Amino acid sequence: MGTSLGQIIACANQKGGVGKTTTVVNLSTYLALAGDAVLVIDLDPQGNTTSGFGLDRAQIQHSVYEAIIEDARVADLVIATSIPGLSIVPSSISLAGAEVELAPLPQRERRLARILADLVPVYDYILLDCPPSLGLLTVNALTAADSVVIPIQCEYYALEGLSQLIATINLVRNHLNPDLAIKGVVLTMYDPRTNLSAEVDAEVRKHLGSAVFDTVIPRSVRLSEAPSYGLPIALYRPDSKGAEAYAELAAELRERDGRQAPAAERPNEAADGGPANEGSR
Repeated sequence: MGTSLGQIIACANQKGGVGKTTTVVNLSTYLALAGDAVLVIDLDPQGNTTSGFGLDRAQIQHSVYEAIIEDARVADLVIATSIPGLSIVPSSISLAGAEVELAPLPQRERRLARILADLVPVYDYILLDCPPSLGLLTVNALTAADSVVIPIQCEYYALEGLSQLIATINLVRNHLNPDLAIKGVVLTMYDPRTNLSAEVDAEVRKHLGSAVFDTVIPRSVRLSEAPSYGLPIALYRPDSKGAEAYAELAAELRERDGRQAPAAERPNEAADGGPANEGSR
């Protein structure tokens, strides 16, 4: 591992359909392929990150629910994925009731932070996939996290709701986690054939400046297909535009953290053949 102490990154946006789960699955994969020890925690009751790594939610006996609600050891819930160096604590349908069950518990906003403390030295990165809401599970993630990655889709009303998320982040800073930082904003579903994508790109960068990652994630058929095969894009189509973009995003994040770029070829560069002729639809 590159550092003695890992960092916890929450991936959050209360708007659904912005590429949050796609970003967690593929960013974590490329961080692991770069040599980092990575743990993903799926806090979304829908469990799309869990199934995105090919895990059958119907077969999962224990999930992050047991840790948050029943004080199970997180280390006992970790499952290895098919990517070397990448593990996951899966979601389960029982998480759907966790918001209600958390409400009466003591230190209800800090339960995730408390249970993750022992794992921080074990991993370089712990990525938290938050539900598409600003409820107690997301607040737990923001309280536990060192920083937040915010995916924003390049579509009309892209900035709608962002002020609400920023207000929530500021509330968490003021009351629960004063050191919470914004790691970066990721523009997703970028379509170079439309003026709208370019306009949203310009608008977001005007408002948020250097917080926005240089790398943009294209609208990609291959990225949409990969979850149905239970594979990250690096294993499904490493030669696709989406794979190249997430490899670049991981490299950019690691560069922001002062971590050395991997010496080995990126999987998409090593793949046989040129760029996939997938368009951007």
